Amino acid sequence: MSAFKAFVIDQDENRKVVSRLTTMQPEQLDAGEVLIRVAYSSINYKDALAATGAGKIIRRFPCVGGIDLSGEVVESADARFKPGDKVIATSFDIGVAHHGGYAQYARVPAGWVVPLPAGLDLFEAMALGTAGFTAALGVVRMEDNGLAPANGPVIVTGATGGVGGLAIEMLAQLGYHVVALTGKEAEADYLKMLGAAEIKLRASIDLDKVRPLEAAQWAGAVDNVGGPILHWVLATMKQAGTVASIGNAASFKLDTTVFPFILRGVSLLGIDSGYMGFPTRQRVWDRLATDLKPRHLAAVTRTIGFDDLPAAFDDFIAGKVKGRTVVRIGG
Repeated sequence: MSAFKAFVIDQDENRKVVSRLTTMQPEQLDAGEVLIRVAYSSINYKDALAATGAGKIIRRFPCVGGIDLSGEVVESADARFKPGDKVIATSFDIGVAHHGGYAQYARVPAGWVVPLPAGLDLFEAMALGTAGFTAALGVVRMEDNGLAPANGPVIVTGATGGVGGLAIEMLAQLGYHVVALTGKEAEADYLKMLGAAEIKLRASIDLDKVRPLEAAQWAGAVDNVGGPILHWVLATMKQAGTVASIGNAASFKLDTTVFPFILRGVSLLGIDSGYMGFPTRQRVWDRLATDLKPRHLAAVTRTIGFDDLPAAFDDFIAGKVKGRTVVRIGG
């Protein structure tokens, strides 16, 4: 194994975040039982925050970016994996405190590695990536909490984002009546293509006048936004409704009341895809290879080359990207 290409995030002498494509030596890789030849990675909003320094994401400098990767095992000190096995590794400390997927090779702990399920290839695994895993985990957690299509409609906020769009398609495939909440009226046709039965515009909600309880509308909700939108979602849930709290695109703060919980029995489920362990992690990936695999995955995914990666992050920060972006590392 010789020197290889990597995208490294570091700090300059003024502690400003700088990132670049460079060359690494094998001995520079972090510790771990499994050495993987990376085929694909992806870009998540978290990756863009890390690479640009727009968010305090990186916990160790220097660090190879990329919280997702798929590829083929080269070496393994763990009996569960052998050379040639196709695998997925996402989340945990990958790309933030442990060298990540934006490199031609990655060495990671075996406990972070998932065997590629039958029904997915390495490209599709990264078209899903952390966004797909997070959306699917939200759906699975809500189902475990009693959500079913017969209970009523499900609303998805932040609908044009990676997690939101994938959640819409997964829920629609399972037979749910999905309402997409968005601030982007021009994306209505895109959201309907994914399976949204209705489009609700964010401008139609007066967030300054939300009462503790509003008219009950939703049996379930996938919230990617947080803040006042999540307060409104909670106030409009039906009896015994369930909400998956996934993101904070608008705000990490939540100013609400206990009324939805004590008067309507609403459940607010926190979805932590970062450190969700086994067997749940494997169970969710197995669902992503079967009934939760989006039919329109190719249509909502664009692919860029490794050399194009440094120029790709600004559009994520500016909110100009919809769907998923796969990075071809060596695949």
